[in-house]
This record gives sequence, structure tokens and C-alpha cells, in this order.
Amino acid sequence: MSTIPQLTLNNGVTMPALGFGVFQTPPEETRAAVDAALQTGYRHIDTAAAYGNERQVGEAVAASGLDRGAVFLETKIWISDYGSDETLHGYTKSATKLGVEQIDLLILHQALPSEFGRTREAYRALERLYADGKVRAIGVSNFMVEHLTALLDKATVVPAVNQIEVHPYFTQPEVQAFGAEHGIATQAWSPIGGITFYRDGEHTSTLQDPVIGDIAQQHGKSPAQVMLRWHLQQGRSAIPKSTNPQRIAENFAVFDFDLTDDELAAIDGLDTGRRGGPEPADITLATFGRPIPEA
Repeated sequence: MSTIPQLTLNNGVTMPALGFGVFQTPPEETRAAVDAALQTGYRHIDTAAAYGNERQVGEAVAASGLDRGAVFLETKIWISDYGSDETLHGYTKSATKLGVEQIDLLILHQALPSEFGRTREAYRALERLYADGKVRAIGVSNFMVEHLTALLDKATVVPAVNQIEVHPYFTQPEVQAFGAEHGIATQAWSPIGGITFYRDGEHTSTLQDPVIGDIAQQHGKSPAQVMLRWHLQQGRSAIPKSTNPQRIAENFAVFDFDLTDDELAAIDGLDTGRRGGPEPADITLATFGRPIPEA
């Protein structure tokens, strides 16, 4: 089995840099996908309350025969559960579905800038959970520099992780730099650019990009493998997703080659500055709020 590089978070907790994501994976397919990932060698699973598949993630981990401490579990509190008591209960719902007493990394799923007071209360709840030992690390997701600045103004625990959209067509250098300055690790969702982009007058994808394709050919690897290697060599965590066992295994086979500085720079140069996912400011309770079930 390949050795997964570990990232040491700002509180000393170590996290496998390469994780396995289950965003948009139907619950009925999640257990098999996570089982395949664990058999392949992944030891970091990323889910979220809003994904509706935490229970199946927990079932797969429990059925794997691996010790609890061998698998790093990460999940997210949805905006509908922001607020002090609401977030504490959100943790209970997630931990119960995952079937664990302690979550390795618990993060806020969105900044919710339209109601940032609720976001601050939610983060205070994470700080309490961290102090009580119910989570090993806490963090945020989709926070821009202004949101991180406002949070740090009141926070007593610096987020360990900021999970944001990062891939060759959208690198968010300012957010990454701010995180590095404050000891906040960047974790990439959509790390291989699964979103289709409009580039140079045509719809395209990072998987068909000629620059990435040429680099992949030079190394005898796939474009997806090259992009994951790019993340790892630049110190990010990446959480690719798939339900295809062959693709799951391919995405894991990224520890036996290195990209040159020129190749890393060439991939950096593909940044369009255009986001593929939703704007953080567009996430509001009115448009995206929905109750997270108890079970």
C-alpha cells in the first residue's frame, strides 16, 4: 500500500493529505464507494451533514475492520444548524450517524455572510466541542479572506482547515496565502476540476486541458493524477470523489512520481480566476436552508 503523506495541522493533529470525498454520492452508493476507498488505502473520509450520507460512511468504516484511530473522519455542519445550541446538536446528529464518539475534523460548511452572527455562534460551539474533546480539530469551508478575518477577530481557536474550491482553473491564491500566514491548511474540494468551465469561447474541463495532458503523458499518468500530485506537492489536502472502484484506485496512485517546478508553474498558469461553484455570498438561509434530519 502506498504511504499517504500526512499534514500536521496547527494544533499538532496529523491528517492524511489525500482524502476521499462523498459529495453528491447517493446514500445507497456511499457504503460501497467508501468500502472501495478504504480497501484501496484511503484513510481520510470527508462527508457532511448536508450530503445525507454520513450514516453510510460510518457503516463502511465500522465494517472495514480498521481501528477507529486508523481512519480520519471529517464532516461539516450545515447552515440550518448554525447557532450555539443548534451547532452543538448538529454535532450530536453527525456523531450519531457516523457511529463515533469523537469526530476528527468538524467544520462549518459555509461562511453565511448574510447572517455572520450565527456563523460566529456556530464557531464558538465548535470551540466548545474542541475544548471538551469531542472533536480533534475544527475548521471552516468556503470562507474567503474577509470571512476569515472577521472570524479570527473573535475566535479563540484558529481554524485548522479551510476547505475551498481549488483546481488548476481556479486557485484562489489570496485565500490560500491568508491561510498559510495564519496556519490554516487549505483543503481542495473539486480538486481535479469536476466542474465544466467556459474557457476561450468553449466549454471545457481540466481533464481535457492540453497543458495538463502533456504533463500527464510525460509521466505516464492520467490528467487527474497529475492534478492531485500538484495539490500534494504544493502542501494542500485534496479530497477527490468517485463511485468507480477503478477511478478510486487511480486517484490514489499519486505517490510514485514528482512534478518539476516548471510543471507546477505551468499548471498554476492555467488559473482563470473564475469560480465554478456557487459564490459564498449567495449562500443564504432563505435559498439554501433546509433541516438536517435527526437520523
